Amino acid sequence: MAKLVLPAGLLVLLLLGAPMLLMLRYSFNEYDPLYLMQQAFTLENYAKAVVDPYYQKILLTTVAVAFSCTVLATLLAYGPAYLLARMEGRWKSKLTILTMFPLLVGGVVRSAGYLALLSTTGLINASLLGLGVITEPLKLLYTPGAVIFATVGIVLPYMILTLASVIESIPRDVEDAAANLGSRPTRTFFRVLLPLSLPGVLAGATLVFILCMNAYATPLLLGGPQFQMMAPAVYEQFARASNWPFGAALALILLIVTVILTTIGSSFIANRYKAG
Repeated sequence: MAKLVLPAGLLVLLLLGAPMLLMLRYSFNEYDPLYLMQQAFTLENYAKAVVDPYYQKILLTTVAVAFSCTVLATLLAYGPAYLLARMEGRWKSKLTILTMFPLLVGGVVRSAGYLALLSTTGLINASLLGLGVITEPLKLLYTPGAVIFATVGIVLPYMILTLASVIESIPRDVEDAAANLGSRPTRTFFRVLLPLSLPGVLAGATLVFILCMNAYATPLLLGGPQFQMMAPAVYEQFARASNWPFGAALALILLIVTVILTTIGSSFIANRYKAG
């Protein structure tokens, strides 16, 4: 077994580990406007990223958006995931493919679709104006709400498919047994189904949170110039400011915060699952 895993492990180490080590080394270098990156060993880039209120706000905004999107995606995904898991026959495969279909479209293309949906002349405003609900277009685009709405729409299929696979493994008999013992559907959900499906909630929430923390196209296109998240800020330093040391420091801070928060959240849910 170890021999079979070794090639894949070496490939992951080469493709992920080596670039991360290189970025770590870059983060300790200095930036010079004339010569760009200069070899050094300094913590100034990390100090600037942590102390500067501008980047503190960006990091807090990123965490808040990722957390909000993860909670909303979990709440919205559970119902469709349950129906998909309990469905039988040919419709199940069709709905599974339909759920997976948005994943075949790139994030930039999907974000562009939300641009057409949320703009002042988009589908939502046009429909509300046509029905006479509003007299002037609503400002839906270039707001935090637009970023959260679009991000949830993009990550929702991941949550649905992850939850559905776990719920499908839970025997129907446990729900039937609870019903036969007089348990109401709501009580059965909170006392039986939800605890048994917590591994799926944990796996889906972890995946969604990581995707939201590293979202790039959606906040860039739908948030506007005043709304900043970490991934666009990292790109800004690398591509436009040519400040590779500071960009590398921001990227590693994003990675560290994502790993820490994911670990804390996973440990909390796992402990609750064991306690239950």
